[in-house]
Amino acid sequence: MKYWLTFLVSLIGLLSFSQEEQLSNTYLDLNYFSGNIALHNNDILHLITGHPEGLIFSWNKKTFGNDPWEQRFNYPDYGASFVYQNLKNDVLGNNYGLYAHYNFYFFKRNLMLRIAQGLAYNTNPYDKIENPKNVAFGSHLLSSTYLMLNYKKEQLFNRFGLQVGLSLIHYSNANVKAPNTSVNTIALNAGLTYNLDNENPEFIDNLNDEKFTEPIKYNFAFRTGINQSDVIGSGQFPFYILSTYADKRLSHISAVQFGAEIFFSNFLKELIYYQSVSFPEENVSGNEDYKRVGLFVGHELFINKMSIETQLGYYVYYPFDFEGKTYIRIGLKRYFGNTFFGAMTLKSHGAKAEAVEFGIGVRL
Repeated sequence: MKYWLTFLVSLIGLLSFSQEEQLSNTYLDLNYFSGNIALHNNDILHLITGHPEGLIFSWNKKTFGNDPWEQRFNYPDYGASFVYQNLKNDVLGNNYGLYAHYNFYFFKRNLMLRIAQGLAYNTNPYDKIENPKNVAFGSHLLSSTYLMLNYKKEQLFNRFGLQVGLSLIHYSNANVKAPNTSVNTIALNAGLTYNLDNENPEFIDNLNDEKFTEPIKYNFAFRTGINQSDVIGSGQFPFYILSTYADKRLSHISAVQFGAEIFFSNFLKELIYYQSVSFPEENVSGNEDYKRVGLFVGHELFINKMSIETQLGYYVYYPFDFEGKTYIRIGLKRYFGNTFFGAMTLKSHGAKAEAVEFGIGVRL
């Protein structure tokens, strides 16, 4: 840990010689965190043996209201983060993650909420011979999200500032490969901020936020990926989802959705066969249909060309029982012009992830 601290503090020191003439509107922050793994599943009880700790190093770009979305969201920052976490258990290994994030500000910009999404690498995932006890991570590559809530004061000592708060860090491979009980860390964090500029421009406040009107739009989306049932060694299979839905914008930043979709989840074929031959008490014949049809309602929060999508669904065609009839989806969309979009979303049944979905679509 001390070598990471020495390297990162030295990097911040070198940046003190950065450009003086042109404002970069950027700053760096370095946070140390330590906390506990939350016991969300008794299957990981044997893996909670210490207090995980690590570092969060971030580059941040400030906004000052040059675009209307910046003013509507109270001049957020956006940037990238690197997270190193020692999980304090040789079975779990260590995690290294790269993230994209937004920082949102409240209470006269003293309170900062960071929302970050990215990918992490685990050094010691499950292996049936070498590491059979790691039921948390079935693969090296993980999907990861972290939230950080900080009390923050910038430029207290020349360009240096301080921040302190709470962090929640989540790792999961979303059933791309079993096992996948995942890990959530709740931690206290404290750190330094370093501004690359001596001063900041003034915030622009000229927003003419007239009432937003737009007709109902119709969306068509195709999502795919690979996943696996909870049966270790049952194989990874592709899935395909066709969705159609209408959305109505309520404001510049918000829309509601209603739609339907059909799921072609090939891993269920293998699970249906497995249960039919291995668990006769489940009364699975093996002839059940693996397809499902769902109806859903949703909400979309627009942030510049990005949006955060959340949906709650219910299966109206459900021939095989798998994790219940309700499901949720949350994720990010990126618009390319006014018509096309790409998406990366997580579908789950409560806290039980089913799949990470990669999608494309049109909004007409």
